[in-house]
Amino acid sequence: MNRKSQSKSTPSRFGRTTLDDKRARVVRCIRGLPTGKVSSYGALAKAAGWPGAARQVVRILQQVQGLPWHRVVGAGGAIKLSGENGAEQRFRLRMEGVTFRGARVDMKRHEFKFSKGKPPRGKRTRS
Repeated sequence: MNRKSQSKSTPSRFGRTTLDDKRARVVRCIRGLPTGKVSSYGALAKAAGWPGAARQVVRILQQVQGLPWHRVVGAGGAIKLSGENGAEQRFRLRMEGVTFRGARVDMKRHEFKFSKGKPPRGKRTRS
């Protein structure tokens, strides 16, 4: 099987996960953030099994609609968005009960700690 005929959604013959699999894990991790908790771009990437991919997390947040984007902050709780977007993020977080220490989220109180195991799964519905 040559590289061009491989689908992005199937694992390669070398056992590597594909880009679509990584993106799906990042999306699951973002959706798994509970109300009143936040995570950093880098911590989300690491929890999804894609360490060092903080910029890819930013890109996924820009591309996928309906994610709780306001719960994702920079390292140390910094709001990385500027202008009205940053003000909206602060507003949404305050509405969820998140407190700030100066301009940064109080990460000691509100950082979500991902489990060491598998990334969180999407919400299950009963049949």
